[in-house]
Amino acid sequence: MITDTSGQRPPGPKPLPLSWRMRLLVAVLVVFAVVVVWISNLFLTERFTESTRNRGELRLALYSGNLLSELRRNAIVPQLLARDPALIGALQSDDFSQSSQRLISYDDEIGAANIFMLDAGGRVVASTDRNLIGTQMRSERFFVEAIRSNETLFSTGDPEVVTPRFTWSRRMEQGDKTVGVIVVEVDLHKFQTAWAGISDAVFVTNSEGVILLATEPRWRGLSEADALTVQSVPSALTRAFQATVDWSVPPDAWLEGAAVLRLEARLPFQGWRIASFTSFASVRERVNGFLAIEIMGFAILLTLTFYLMSRRATGKLRMFQQESAELRALNHQLQQEIAERQRVEQTLKTAEQTLAQSSKLAALGEMSASVSHELNQPLAAMKTYLAGARLLLQRKRPEEALSSFYRIDDLIERMGAITRQLKSYARKSKETFEPIDSRSCVNAALEMMEPQLKQRQVEIKAGLPRDAVMVLADPIRLEQILVNLLRNAVDATKFTADPKIEIILSMGHQVTLTIRDNGAGIDDLECLFEPFYTTKEPGEGVGLGLAISSGIAADFGGRLTAHNSAEGGAVFVLHLPNLGSETEAAAKADDNS
Repeated sequence: MITDTSGQRPPGPKPLPLSWRMRLLVAVLVVFAVVVVWISNLFLTERFTESTRNRGELRLALYSGNLLSELRRNAIVPQLLARDPALIGALQSDDFSQSSQRLISYDDEIGAANIFMLDAGGRVVASTDRNLIGTQMRSERFFVEAIRSNETLFSTGDPEVVTPRFTWSRRMEQGDKTVGVIVVEVDLHKFQTAWAGISDAVFVTNSEGVILLATEPRWRGLSEADALTVQSVPSALTRAFQATVDWSVPPDAWLEGAAVLRLEARLPFQGWRIASFTSFASVRERVNGFLAIEIMGFAILLTLTFYLMSRRATGKLRMFQQESAELRALNHQLQQEIAERQRVEQTLKTAEQTLAQSSKLAALGEMSASVSHELNQPLAAMKTYLAGARLLLQRKRPEEALSSFYRIDDLIERMGAITRQLKSYARKSKETFEPIDSRSCVNAALEMMEPQLKQRQVEIKAGLPRDAVMVLADPIRLEQILVNLLRNAVDATKFTADPKIEIILSMGHQVTLTIRDNGAGIDDLECLFEPFYTTKEPGEGVGLGLAISSGIAADFGGRLTAHNSAEGGAVFVLHLPNLGSETEAAAKADDNS
C-alpha cells in the first residue's frame, strides 16, 4: 500500500446507514421465511406420517403372511401321520422302539418344533424330544379335544408361561377303535424373536382378545388395554420411544409416555388379530432435515442481500487515490498467480495420491474377487458332502459317512492348490506345465460337480475317446476351466424343464473340448469374457469365472470361444494344442535330420 508524504494512513470509507426501503426488504424476507418454514413443517409432517403408516402396514402384512404360512404348513401333518401304518401298528403292539426315530425323520423334512404320539391313555410313547417320553398328558386340552373329534384340531397353551405351546392334534384310529393321538407342535416363537429385533411393538391376540405372542414378554396373557399399562424395565422398545415428540397430527396411542401409531390386521385363522405400535421418531428427524435445508437457504439469501446492499453502499464512496490503484491491481494479480500455482500443485499432489490408491485397490479387489469365486465350487461340494455325512451318521452308517470325509479332505487339498494358482491372474505364473491326459481332468471336474448335478437333476452326456488325449498343461488349472464351464451350464439350465449338458472331447490337430447346454443361450457375446461381466443375481457371482478361464486357456497356448447353438442353448469350445501331434512332428524332424 502507498502512503502519503506525511506518513499518516488516509482515512477509510465510512459506511452509509441503511434506508427505510432496505429495512422493509429485510423484514419482509424474514417474515416470508418464517411462513414458508411453518407451512413446510405441516406439509412434511403429514406426508412422512402417511409414509410411516404405509411402511407399517406393509410390515404387518408380511408378518401375517409368514404366520399363516407356518400354521397352514403344519396343519396337514397330523392328518398324514394319523394314517401311518407303522405308527398305528406300534400303538397296537406296544412296541415303540422305532417310533421316535420315525417321527424324527418326519420332523427333518417338516421342520416342526416337536412331534409326539400319545397312546389312548394320554401317555407320550414316542417323541422327537425324547425327554417327553413317558409324560402323562391325559388332561391336556389338545388330547381331550382330539379324542372327542374326528378332525385335526388346533390348540393353544397357557400364554402366560415362558414358551406357550401351539399344537395341531388328531385322533389315530384302527377301524372303529381309538388307539392314540398324534400331536404336532408349531414353532411360532421364532417369529416373536424376529419381531423383537425391530423398533415396532408387535403382538397377536386370539378371538377373545388375549395376547398370545408379543415382542414384550410381559404382555402375553393380558388384554391390549392391560398390556399398555404394564411398566417394564428399559428395553430396546422403550429406548426407541423416549424421544419427545411434537406432532401436528394426533397419535393413535401412547405407549410408556411416547406417541405411537397403532396398526391392526385380521388373520383368517380362528379370529386371531395382529397389531403393532410404530414409533414416530424417524418422522421428526426427516422433517427437521428438510427444515434445516430451507433455513440454510433463507440464511444464504439473507446473506446475499446484505452483500448486495454492502456493495451498493461501498460503490457510493470514494476509494483510494489513483496512485494506490495500480499497486493494488498489481498485488491482486500476484495473489492470483500464487493461488493458481498453489492450486495446480495441490491438484497434482491429489492426482498422484489417487493414482497410487487406485492401483492398490485394483490389485486387492482383483485378488479377493478371484479367491472368492474360485473357492465357491469346492465349498459348495463340501457343504453337500457334510450334509450327506450327517444324514448317514444319524442313520448309523459310519462306513459310508467316512467316504464323504475322505472326499472333503481331497477338496481341502484342492482348495489349497487353487489359492496358489490364483496368483497367475495377477502375474505370469512361473510354474511349469506337464503332459496330462485331458480325460482325467474332465472326470475330476465331473466328480467335483457331482453334488450340484444331482441336486439339479441334470442329464450329463459325455463323449470321451478310448485313447489318451494328451495336452501340455497344469491339471489343477485345467480343472478350474472345466468346473467354471460346468457351473455356468448348470446355472443356465436352472429354469429348463429337462436340463441337459453334453461334453464332447475330440482329438485332431488340436484337442477340442465342447460343452453344450440347453439353457436360454448368451445375450451379449462381445462382453462375455470381460472381467466382472455377469448375468447372475447379486451374491451369486462376481463375473470373473470366464475371464479367468480365458486367461488360463491362453497360458496353455489355446483359446476359449463361445456361441449360441441353433437348437437353443450355449456352446463353449476349449481349443488346446495336441501334445501327441507336436511330439510326432518333432520325431519326424529328428528322423529327417
